[in-house]
Amino acid sequence: MIANHSISDTRFVFPSLEQFLDVLLLEEYNTRVVVLGVMALGAAAGIIGTFLLLRKRALTADALSHATLPGIAVAFMVAVAVGGDGKSMLGLLLGAFVFGCIGVLLILAIRHTTRLKDDAAIGIVLSVLFGLGLCLLKIATEMPGGSAAGLQGFIFGKAASMVASDAWTMVAVATVIFLVTVILRKEFTVLCFDEKFSTSQGWPVVKLDIVLMGMVAVVTVIALQSVGLVLAVAMLIIPAASARYWAKNITSMLILSAIIGSASGWLGATVSALVPRMPTGPVIVLICGFLFVVSFIFGRNNGVVISQWRRLQLQRRVGMQHILRAMWEVCEDKTEKTFRIESIVLLRSWKLAGVRSLLKRAQSKKYATHLQHGEWIVTEAGFAKAKRVVRNHRLWEVYLITYADIAPSHVDRDADMIEHILGKDLVDKLEQLLDSGQPLSSPHPIGDKA
Repeated sequence: MIANHSISDTRFVFPSLEQFLDVLLLEEYNTRVVVLGVMALGAAAGIIGTFLLLRKRALTADALSHATLPGIAVAFMVAVAVGGDGKSMLGLLLGAFVFGCIGVLLILAIRHTTRLKDDAAIGIVLSVLFGLGLCLLKIATEMPGGSAAGLQGFIFGKAASMVASDAWTMVAVATVIFLVTVILRKEFTVLCFDEKFSTSQGWPVVKLDIVLMGMVAVVTVIALQSVGLVLAVAMLIIPAASARYWAKNITSMLILSAIIGSASGWLGATVSALVPRMPTGPVIVLICGFLFVVSFIFGRNNGVVISQWRRLQLQRRVGMQHILRAMWEVCEDKTEKTFRIESIVLLRSWKLAGVRSLLKRAQSKKYATHLQHGEWIVTEAGFAKAKRVVRNHRLWEVYLITYADIAPSHVDRDADMIEHILGKDLVDKLEQLLDSGQPLSSPHPIGDKA
């Protein structure tokens, strides 16, 4: 960590290249310990947080983190009562784990024995146990040595005080969670996506739920040292939420979530080491939040940019199909496939500017050619493409009339391409109905298949 800064000195001094390399290359012992610990925590939180997010129990981590506060206070008071100093990290984390498990069991008990849903159960457990924890923490800090025990640090975390044993504990927990996930990945996946199916197959849903929530409790407890109970939920949820914008299957999501969690821990610890008086836990959470924003905007799986691009492409494709159908309909009964813009405006009641824009796009794709005196002609390529579009649309009309019992006058004229909706066998059957003279809203024979 960068030293030689007075506590009262609030000036920001940009780290030198030597200091930057020392932190980046993990030259200092304390930096190595913190980075190892938070990276292991990030990986474990990312893996278990994926199942928690898919299980739609994102707030469970928040409830469990707040439920650990009375456990810390009780563990301290018990240790002092039996003659200890109450500062044993193992004892404090054990108390936190016990009350975390109590919180898990209370949530599951409320959910399975009452008509209340998860959100109500989580809200009840979170508020009651956190209120109890604040009261007990007040009593504990007024005991001899209580104010010096560092109990307040568990609320916001003190990663800089992490020792090697804490880091190796996080590594061990991350390893165990990885192994359990590998063994029970299929069961956890089905539990997250279809609990009723799991029950119908005779799987021990309640036991699987307890194992899953138990791992959440373990990760929450080990997160107290680095990010604190207030921010522990961020380490469990944000990496998984970020990974969902990039991954399309649960295996990829688990891997990406673990990577994002580890990267956030490493970057957070690095920034905290380079910038004086910068708390590690909040910085880790801020980096997690930054990575989520990046994923939300640029993620390939429904990110804002890609979603807008796909919407724009869809609008352009639908617009091209509309103008092709309109060109076909105004030229269908003509020997020469020529038309004027006014005929399309009259047929479809479109705006003249919109028709001109669509025709220019059709001309750029060589579907139509602009002639003299304001006339247009459909090219061979445009005629074939329009024939295909009209055929698909009329097949869709046949489907709606025959199988959906929709009146011909109410059939949507702007249906999408049918190949993406119906299978080949049904398409062949609809073509037979179309050739047989099935009455449609626009019953014009198309001729040979395009």
